[in-house]
Formats: sequence, structure tokens, C-alpha cells
Amino acid sequence: MEALRVEDLWVRYYTASGIVSAVSAVSFNMERGEMLGVVGESGSGKSTLGFALMNMVPPPGRIVKGAVILEGRNILELGNKELREIRGSKISMVFQDPFTTLDPLRRVSDQFVEFLMEHGLSREEAQSRSYELLAAVGIPERLRNAYPHQLSGGQKQRVSIAMAIALKPSIVVADEPTTALDVIVQKQIMDLMNEIRAKHNVSIMLITHDIALALERTDKILVMYGGEIMEYASKDDLMREMHHPYTRALFASLPRISSKELPRFLKGYPPDLRNPPKGCVFNPRCEYATDKCRVEKPVLKEVSPGHYASCHYAGELDASSRT
Repeated sequence: MEALRVEDLWVRYYTASGIVSAVSAVSFNMERGEMLGVVGESGSGKSTLGFALMNMVPPPGRIVKGAVILEGRNILELGNKELREIRGSKISMVFQDPFTTLDPLRRVSDQFVEFLMEHGLSREEAQSRSYELLAAVGIPERLRNAYPHQLSGGQKQRVSIAMAIALKPSIVVADEPTTALDVIVQKQIMDLMNEIRAKHNVSIMLITHDIALALERTDKILVMYGGEIMEYASKDDLMREMHHPYTRALFASLPRISSKELPRFLKGYPPDLRNPPKGCVFNPRCEYATDKCRVEKPVLKEVSPGHYASCHYAGELDASSRT
């Protein structure tokens, strides 16, 4: 069952130094209860995509085109009142920095109760629900009335997750939720998110630069570069065959304990999105690039059922030569 559909989404940042093409021509869908991993280098457009799904791209950013369809409605066409109603109840976000969610000057329980009351719960209902959820994510009773600075990084992120699921949304966008946490706490947070997904049939978009994490935890993977989708498929299909050179380069950079081969790092630098290259956005760093790649922009096409790639030569990358 489809939970969310994104159609031809474009986001631009209008800065003093030029227009930044942050997200371009992005289309995909999410099924109910699945975890979608969005991976790519810094500056690839991952976080901007997450904010766009919430229709809360910060200025000077602007969504200039596209649709985000949730339960038959285009989120991008809703007014402020309707947006306030669906944020939290239909779609919610776990931010990379929990302080984005939590006011450092107010007790955790007070913030949680106020958030729930804004969505129609009475004070008694809100307090009961907040205590229930804080306990469910592993926050002990003695910390309910703590201030954010009295919590560890992992505890703050647990509170953020509890608030994100409090109103039982069908979609949760998790933007780098384990960044700056040690590996043990990272595992605990991801175990918690998987538990929530299984229990409530929530769809989760996991935005991460940690490719290994995406491989371990997600059902589908969407690979971004230069604000565009390079490849999109189920994790299993992607591991069987990668159709885009950037996907191959990204996964080749992973260290492998079982292999004597050293990781291979991609040469060059990400594009300047104020002045992106002509043709394929990846062509200046691509070992397979041809004259066609430098002139003509590829479209995202279905190479095999459910497996999409934005490359002129998807499906034939192992050909011996091209000119």
C-alpha cells in the first residue's frame, strides 16, 4: 500500500552568490511500513529533500515545482493551518540535532504536553500520553521533568523520536538521527526505530551519509548526487547489480573486513550547484563518461522491475569501451 508519492520535485536556494539547484526532478514513492534509505555525499540534497516532504524548506530555499502526495492530498498546496494539522499527525520529522526539537529552557515533559495539547488533547490526556511514550522509548521516570541539557545525546534523540510518533503519523522523516552518537547508542536508536516501524506500520525515510547503516537497516535505497536521484531500488536488487557509476563508486568506498582489497575513493569534488555541469551532473567524475554524457542529461528510467537509474548506459556499464 502506497504511503507517500513524490512527483517531479524541484527545490532552489536563492542566495546572494547565485541560485543553488538543491533538488532537481526527484520522483519516488514509499510503501506503508517500509524503511527507505536516502544516501549520498554532503551537499547531495538529502536533507533538503526531507524538509521538502514536510513543506518546510528554510529560507532562502523555495520549492519551485512538484508534488508530495500523502493520503490523496498534495502537501505542497496546503495552507498554514492545514500544514500545522498534518505535521506530527500524518508526517513528522526527527532532526539531526535534537535541540532543533527541544527548547533548552523548558522541561522535557512540559514541552511534550504542550505539543500534544496543540493537536487537540486535553492536559490530562497529553500528560498520560507523554509519560507512556517516554517510557516506551526508554526514558526513565526520573528524567521526565529534566531539562534537555541534563540528558545524554542518545536520550535527547529518544525524546525527539517519542514526539515524532506521538500522534501516530504514517510517515517519519529521520534526518541523520544517529550522527554524533557512539556506536552502541546508534544501534539502540536504530533498534528503537525498527521496533516502532514494526509495531505501528510506520514508513520511515532514513537520511544518512552512513552507507553501511543504510545497507543494514533499510528496505529500499535512494542514491542522490548533485540534487538528483542517481539510482533507486530495493536494497537486495541494488546489492545484486548497481546500474549507476556513482552508486558503484559510493559502495566501493566501504571498507570490507573480509577482503584484502582497500576501499576505493572517488576522485574529484561534488558539483557547484550554483553552476552544475551540463549533461549528467556526475559526468566530470565518471570513468564511463562519453560525449553524450557531457551534453545530454539522462532521465531516471526503469532498468528492471522496480529498479531505476539515471544513466545513459544503465544496464551496460561493463561494456569494454565507449567513445
